[in-house]
Amino acid sequence: MDLWHAVLAVLCGGLVGFTLGLIGGGGSILATPLLLYVVGLGPHQAIGTGALAVSVNAFANFGGHARAGNVRWPSAILFALVGVLGAVIGSSLGKSFDGQRLLFLFAILMVVIGVLMLRRGRRETDRARRGAPARPEGGRSAVRVIAAALAVGTLAGFFGIGGGFLIVPGLLFSTGMPMIFAVGSSLLAVGSFGLTTAVNYARSGLVDWPVAAAYVAGGLTGGLLGMLLALRLAARRAVLDRIFAALVFAVAAYMLYRNAAAIGLG
Repeated sequence: MDLWHAVLAVLCGGLVGFTLGLIGGGGSILATPLLLYVVGLGPHQAIGTGALAVSVNAFANFGGHARAGNVRWPSAILFALVGVLGAVIGSSLGKSFDGQRLLFLFAILMVVIGVLMLRRGRRETDRARRGAPARPEGGRSAVRVIAAALAVGTLAGFFGIGGGFLIVPGLLFSTGMPMIFAVGSSLLAVGSFGLTTAVNYARSGLVDWPVAAAYVAGGLTGGLLGMLLALRLAARRAVLDRIFAALVFAVAAYMLYRNAAAIGLG
């Protein structure tokens, strides 16, 4: 990796980290497109390298939530362990999938996540107003956690994403825990899924380690700056979500255009 690509990797990692720190889950969806179209990695290499970067950032944020007591450990551990199996299955399928077709599907996922971001503010407000009482985390709840974890882990592994925007709803649906605990608990699974996917891709030589290191370094710095700014702009969270969702839609549209030929639309 030459100096120019190292600088690009640090800047792109910084942008992803800054976005994650500023708005929370969803920012990592930009990791693969930036590695692909800015840094210049191939489709599968971008997914494998991006998964590693997402994993490191998730574990770093998880430590803060754990210290703050925002983790429901039984559900977090169960979701992560079961989801890792799904991530192994999904990442193995992703490696064997045609690169352009995979990116086309990835762009569709970006659109879905953009829509979820637009709905997040209203959903969190409604849940806070109701108080979101937690159901007991056992019995039928454990079965729901297992089912949700397997499905989300498979999707996260297939696309090489952390899957936070899928894990949080999965935890809310399967356990009924309050949003703050779902966010904190989800990060253990995000880190675990990303690490599993990265290891699977690395076994096939599809992780660019120098780029990953530069990306992570930029992401950790950007994440700190994003969190500091988030404290100042907390009252404008809904506006920030809408702006970022618009960016996600724009990137998704570009990826759909670039990869439409893979399914015979180009």
